Amino acid sequence: MTADLALGTYRCQAIPDAAARAAASGAWIDTASNYATGQAQILLAPALAAHPSVNVSTKTGYFTAATGTDAVNAGVLTEDQAAAGHSLATEYVRWQTGRNRAQLGRDRLDLTLLHNPERAHPGDRPALHCAIRAAFEVLEAEAAAGHVTGYGVATWAGLEEEAFTVGELLALAAEAAGGHHHLAAIQLPVSLVMMTPITQALHGRGPLPAAAGAGLRVMASAPLHGGELPGMVDQELADLIRPGLTPAQACILAVASCPGVTNVLLAASGAPHWKEAADAVAHPSLTAAQLREITGVLASP
Repeated sequence: MTADLALGTYRCQAIPDAAARAAASGAWIDTASNYATGQAQILLAPALAAHPSVNVSTKTGYFTAATGTDAVNAGVLTEDQAAAGHSLATEYVRWQTGRNRAQLGRDRLDLTLLHNPERAHPGDRPALHCAIRAAFEVLEAEAAAGHVTGYGVATWAGLEEEAFTVGELLALAAEAAGGHHHLAAIQLPVSLVMMTPITQALHGRGPLPAAAGAGLRVMASAPLHGGELPGMVDQELADLIRPGLTPAQACILAVASCPGVTNVLLAASGAPHWKEAADAVAHPSLTAAQLREITGVLASP
């Protein structure tokens, strides 16, 4: 089954218009407190108010200098912590979760993700896991209070470098909750450049099948590798993936077909780009055999 298209707002240039378009189509919207120099959530709020049933995921971890100053003034970060631009400190996670709700205009957040938690303690897995568990405890309390429906982790390299595994995240969540937990999603880069999750999944290994087996939502970020990938894929390769698709559509369909992926995040600012991507994911999913052939072609010298 092909994954659903979702709006990612990291590189989105016209957030209000893009959000209104995505919300009208019922697509999931993903954002973070530091996107658009700290304004993304405020810019999203009108579209979310107009479409209250649309799901939104946001993050806590990275923050802008202005937010860091506010956090220091609120007493949830020290000056040194604020200077780092990233924190999993429990008081900060609690404070940022409330700030996210206020900026998005939502009483309850559908999904809150720890943003690149591997940044907190690089190279020190025990310290990192302690910090993640403590942050999960805060998010479990937020879930109990009705402020958060679920939580998870948005990572760039943490899963590939095995700073943590999906199994370890599930165990940390169970410890934080004392049993039943609200860990609901992971977000990681999946593309025809960053193919490791795809090739692993085709062999039943790695984070994607582990997450799918646990019933987690899997949000694939950077499917076009920051917009660079379509220029690296010629029409011949696009036709190998699915005849008649553009290179961009072929790249999106490949990610949307990857076993375990539930959402493909795309920063489509304009209506034509959104329609092009929506048309791509409307195609039947590629088979595992087709994905093996494609990744094999790309991996060959």
